[in-house]
Amino acid sequence: MTFTSDLTSNFTLEEMTASQTASRRGIDNTPSDSIKSNLFNLCTDVLEPLRLHVGPINISSGYRSPGLNSIVGGVPTSQHCSGQAADTTANNLSLKDYYAKVKDLVRENVIIVDQVIFEFGSWVHISYVKNGNNRKQFLIAERQNGHTIYLYDN
Repeated sequence: MTFTSDLTSNFTLEEMTASQTASRRGIDNTPSDSIKSNLFNLCTDVLEPLRLHVGPINISSGYRSPGLNSIVGGVPTSQHCSGQAADTTANNLSLKDYYAKVKDLVRENVIIVDQVIFEFGSWVHISYVKNGNNRKQFLIAERQNGHTIYLYDN
């Protein structure tokens, strides 16, 4: 598959790979074709349908090269490194309402996700694996005593 700058009608490759940290530090954050394919699937199968229900979505972090991921403190197994995750907010909803709406849409089988994480009260992480075992897992990430803990939110 050949990719242009537009992955879908509302999401670009540029926004799914943008990183201020990578720009400042001169880190190449260019994804491979297989990672571009994962980003396309995430946008097509999850983010576009989600956008239909919540309005415009902002991407604060999409793909991260392994080096970039390490610098920003991501775990080595982060789905950001495979192009299967994005940290998001919605323009028209509070973060709590957005997270609740995502949960509702997953429960109604409007969208399929691997994980939805309400992270630090700042963004909603959404991951998806095309043709994979999507866990439909909901978590809340908090910092306690300098460590990140994840609480299951069913």
